[in-house]
Amino acid sequence: MPAVPACILEPLREEFLAQLPEHHEKHPWGCHNPRIADELVFDRLILVLVSGMGYERVADGTCSATTIRRRRDEWIACGAGEAIQLAALAAYDRMISLELGHLAADGCQTKAPSGGQCAGKSPVDRAKQGLKRSQLTDGYGIPLVTDPAPANIRDHTLLPGTLDHFRDLGGELGPLPEHPTLSLDAGYDYRCVYEDLAGRQVIPLIAKRGERTPIQADGRWVVERTNSWMNNFGKLRRCTERRRACVEFFIALAAAIVTIRSLIRRAWFLYRWDTRPRSPRIR
Repeated sequence: MPAVPACILEPLREEFLAQLPEHHEKHPWGCHNPRIADELVFDRLILVLVSGMGYERVADGTCSATTIRRRRDEWIACGAGEAIQLAALAAYDRMISLELGHLAADGCQTKAPSGGQCAGKSPVDRAKQGLKRSQLTDGYGIPLVTDPAPANIRDHTLLPGTLDHFRDLGGELGPLPEHPTLSLDAGYDYRCVYEDLAGRQVIPLIAKRGERTPIQADGRWVVERTNSWMNNFGKLRRCTERRRACVEFFIALAAAIVTIRSLIRRAWFLYRWDTRPRSPRIR
């Protein structure tokens, strides 16, 4: 049984492989072992992402752990992870339309027992190594930007970098709204945040510190739901990667899967196609 439903995995694999550059054999005599198919390695990486298992656990006689790591590094070098996430966002925007007029952001802390470039002492886990994701979503909860950082960095200090990456999406998704609203929790209720958002012409909807504000009041619940979706992936819930590039690669794959799943579920009520699932509830 595949780690991801076939209705999600097959279009994701097809688009991902289409983003890869053409491979050229470099052995002068051509006497090395045949190259493992990219499709096989990609499915192994998806299994690593979903289950959180190590590369040795998912390797078998047809594909070794060394091959999986080497191919992962090749794909990171050519920017395939970022490309597949942008392709998924573009497809969603074209068929459903992203709700970029209302944004939501929040941080999410997870475990990082192996340490690494994106790990730090977690303030909520007895100073064990942890990772924080600064998550920005649209009004429905589609992940737009996900920045990894050490767990001991405050949420509001990560917000400017996250918004900078969102501004860069304008070249891929077209013109962005001039005055979007941004829903944030009380962890962002600082003067520097208000000043930064004013300079970006973003309308802040920030819960006040010391006041109880329902999560449904200003639309913050969608980013909380997205954090839950992302934590369903074992590699993100307990990240064992040490290099930042590897962490960002798996985050991009997870964001693409979440986007495609939401696209299929919402398109089920609007479109008809040959491989349309029998139910909008994808399992």
